[in-house]
Order: sequence, then C-alpha cells, then structure tokens
Amino acid sequence: VLEKYIKFVKERTEIELSYAKQLRNLSKKYQPKKNSKEEEEYRYTSTRAFLATLNEMNDYAGQHEVISENMTSLITGELTRYVQELKQERKSHFHDGRKAQQHIETCWKQLEASKRRFERDCKEADRAQQYFEKMDADINVTKADVEKARQQAQLRHQMAEDSKAEYSSTLQKFNSEQHDHYYTHIPNIFQKIQEMEERRIVRIGESMKTFAEVDRQVIPIIGKCLDEITKAAESIDHKNDSQLVIEAFKSGFEPPGDIDFEDFTQPMKRTVSESSLSNSRGDGKSEPKFGGKSKGKLWPFIKKNKGAGPEDFSNLPPEQRRKKLQQKVDELNKDIQKEMDQRDALTKMKDVYIKNPQMGDAASVDHRLAELGQNIEKLRLEVQKFEGWLAEVEGRLPLRTDQARRQSGLYEAQNTAAVNSCAQDRESPDGSYTEEQSQETEMKVPATDFDDEFDDEEPLPTIGTCKALYTFEGQNEGTISVAEGEMLYVIEEDKGDGWTRIRRNEDEEGYVPTSYVEVYLDKNAKGAMTYI
Repeated sequence: VLEKYIKFVKERTEIELSYAKQLRNLSKKYQPKKNSKEEEEYRYTSTRAFLATLNEMNDYAGQHEVISENMTSLITGELTRYVQELKQERKSHFHDGRKAQQHIETCWKQLEASKRRFERDCKEADRAQQYFEKMDADINVTKADVEKARQQAQLRHQMAEDSKAEYSSTLQKFNSEQHDHYYTHIPNIFQKIQEMEERRIVRIGESMKTFAEVDRQVIPIIGKCLDEITKAAESIDHKNDSQLVIEAFKSGFEPPGDIDFEDFTQPMKRTVSESSLSNSRGDGKSEPKFGGKSKGKLWPFIKKNKGAGPEDFSNLPPEQRRKKLQQKVDELNKDIQKEMDQRDALTKMKDVYIKNPQMGDAASVDHRLAELGQNIEKLRLEVQKFEGWLAEVEGRLPLRTDQARRQSGLYEAQNTAAVNSCAQDRESPDGSYTEEQSQETEMKVPATDFDDEFDDEEPLPTIGTCKALYTFEGQNEGTISVAEGEMLYVIEEDKGDGWTRIRRNEDEEGYVPTSYVEVYLDKNAKGAMTYI
C-alpha cells in the first residue's frame, strides 16, 4: 500500500508539472510581441486587464510547480527512504523468527534422542534381568556364570537409570524452551512486526495530511492571483476605452451645412449649396451629380485599404492625417538626433586623432562625417516637407470640440445622402476621399425631365436573396427595418460603402448595413458573388 501510494503521489507531481508547463506556454502564447502592432492595443483598459490576467496565470502556474516540488520532497522522497528502512527492519524481524524456530526444533530433536536412548536402555536392562533370572534358576549353570549375569543386569539397570535422568532433564529443558518460544520470543517478534506495520500505517496517514496541506498552503496565493484577475477585470473602463478609440480614429471632418431648397417649379437656374454632400467640385455645372465622390462624406462602416497611400497621407481624413504627419515628423527628428549624436562622436574622435596621431588617422573619419552631414541635411528637408503638410492640415482642422455634435452631424449627413442620391456616394475602402472622378456614370437630371423620369422608373430587378443575421431598426429615411432570421430579396449589392439595398415586397425596399445580412447572389446575375 505504501509503495502504491508513493507511485500515486509521483504521478500527481508529474501532472502538476505538466499542467504548470501548459499554463506557462498558454500565457506566453498570448503575451504581446515586442515592437508589434499588438502593443498598441494595450493602452486600452480591457487589453491591459487581459495582460494582467496572463501574468497572474503565469504566477498561478508557479504555484502548481510549488505543489509538485513540495510533494516530491515531503512525500515521495521521504516515503521512499522510509520504505527502504521498513524493508530492512522487516528482514531483521523475520531473521529473528527463523532463528527462534530453528532453536526450538533443535531442542525437540535433542529431547527425541534422549527419549529414544532411555527407551533403549530400559529394554536392555529388562533383557539382562530376565537372562540373570534364567541363569540363576538353571542348576546346570556354574556359579561364576550366574554372578556374571547378575553383574550385567545391574550394569544395564544403572544405564537405564542414567538415561532416565538425562531424559528427564532434557524434557524439562525443552518444556522451558518451548514455553519461552511460544510465550516470549515469537510474541516479541510478532509484536515488533505489528509495531512496524502500525508505524507504516500512521506514516501513510501523515503523508495524506501532508498531501492536503501542500495544496492548502498555496490556496492563499492562488486566491491572490484570482483576486488580481478580478481586480483587473473591475478596472476595465469602457468609457475610457471608447474615448481612446475616438481620439485615435476621429476624422476631423467638418460636418456639412444644410442643403438649399431647389424649386423645380421655377424656370430659374438651379443652384446647389457649396456645403452640400452631392456638390460637384468646381466643375461650374449646376446639375446635381449622383454617385460622385465627396470630400465631406465618410461612412463609418468601411473596409480598410490594404494598398500603400501617398506620402503626404492625403488619402486619410484630416485628423488621422495630422496624427500620421506628426508621427512622421517625430520619427524624422529622432533619426536626425541619432545622426547628430554619431557626428558628434566622430568629431570628438577626429579631435583625439589630431592631438594624438599615433592613435589613428584623422582623415579616415572625414568620409563618414561627410555622409552624416548629407544624411542630416536630407532628413531636415524631409522634416520641413512634412511640417509644411502638417501646418496645412492644422490650419484646416475645425476648432469645434463637441464630439457628439460632430458625430451626429456626420451620421445625419450620411443618412440624408442615402435618400437624396439614386446611387450611393462611394468612398475608398478605408473611408478616405480622393480627387479622382468616379468611374460610375454620373446621372444628370435636367429639371424639365424630372417628373417624367420618376414616372417611368422601373423597379430594380432581384439579383439574389439574403438572410438577416441581426435585427436592424431602420429609423432613418432610406433605410428599412429587418428582423433577425428574416429572408428578403437583394436588388443592389454593396459597392464599398457598407450598405446593401434590399426589398421585402413591391412597396417596401431600402438599405441595411451589409454586416447585418448574409447575402446569396444568383449565379446568373452579372458580376454575382456570394459574400457575408
């Protein structure tokens, strides 16, 4: 049982070590890599809490290693040595038992030999006595023969008496030895074996208590680890994280102004507000253009552009562009400082060479100094260029700080644009604006044909179906409400702005966010593709 328990504890220690190793590997796997984009995420309270959880899990794994070490030293090692001692003691007791058994067997053999000898002498004495009596009764036997027979009978009788005395003495000795054997020696040996086994049983109980105590000792530390994880979770500030995201990704766009009313009942020339979302860029035309790109519009649900942008980051919104330019200026200034430090070090080295020519040739560093000077000049020109762009952006940025007002104006402008335009304004995948003209054919709507075109408008054909993944409340004009799991018809797929046009029946159609539906386009539809 003791050896079985030792094996059990040993396997438990191996499990604890394996578990600790797996926990450490898990914690290491999810640790942020140095100089990677993951480090930027750890400014948020939620990701910092996750990092604290990883660190605490590492400490948690350490406690399981402590359990393994303590069980190995306090239980496995101690019991292994104790088992060896028990084996030696048990061997000694069994040796004493065999020795006592051999002694009593020897005494028994001596008693049997003495008994047989006494029996033999008694029989010899009887035969000698009978022979003497026979000789004494025979008148033909001489007196000398009778005397000889008498003496022989007396001798045998004396030998029988001696054997009797020896047998009696041996019997008493054997009885004494047998009594000591069964009432003293053997009970003592069994008592020692019993005490040994009882000590073993007690030791098993003590080891089991130690087994539990080793676990109990680390419970407070494990509890602290869990408390720290709870504390880290409670430190998460969703408002603070949201504000960090807003500061990091705010566009800096000025919300557009109101759109002027265009009176199509008057023959006067139609005009469009300069701040209108659908206003064309300086083309001198008064017709509103639908489907053209606008600087003032930025859809919030957009895909990121994987391609490299221009050097001046003009593809980004103003605020993002300002941050990128500032970051670039800071990096260039660091590079300039690094180059200047190298130049200063080389200049000092050159002065040392000039004062002590034996230490080196001063002319050997001139080429490197010239290279550093050229590098510094190039970097300064780069700084001036980026600072110029930065000044230009900072001059354009609005002074308003009311984030809620800016965001509400942006969303209102987007929803208004979705209703007033027959085709959505398209932005680049990352939400940036460009000076390129839209590849889509712009639809010019003369005032005289306005009513005729809408009267003759045919409904768009169905190009597929879709399933609503989530419930969407279409509260803005131009959108449509859908319920989770509802099946609808797709009449216009997402063209990059994050909205899909769907139809429920002949009278109900509108836009829903593309991420809210799972689209199944018909294979026969032109340019059809299945996406989520």
